[in-house]
Amino acid sequence: MFLFMLKVRKSYGGAMETLEITSLSTKGQVVIPRNIRNQLNLDIGDKLIVVCDGSNILLKPVIKPSMSEFKSLIEETDKIAKDLATTPEMLSAFIKDNR
Repeated sequence: MFLFMLKVRKSYGGAMETLEITSLSTKGQVVIPRNIRNQLNLDIGDKLIVVCDGSNILLKPVIKPSMSEFKSLIEETDKIAKDLATTPEMLSAFIKDNR
């Protein structure tokens, strides 16, 4: 177990506060241990970003913006669109091209 922890720490490249072991199910599902779910206040249905760098997997909780943050983002986006003289047709074409 000690060698495993050293390999994990070396691969991760940083200090870890909590180390737990879990298993991959036949459906590719992983259970996040209760201790970690509690530390991060994760609840059923919470979304996670999954990042892989080739040897490590990182699960990062998606944090929902507050309503004021969301309104600020919309205002900033509207300003940028206005500065660029963006039309609804241009936006529709951009979305279509990038889907």
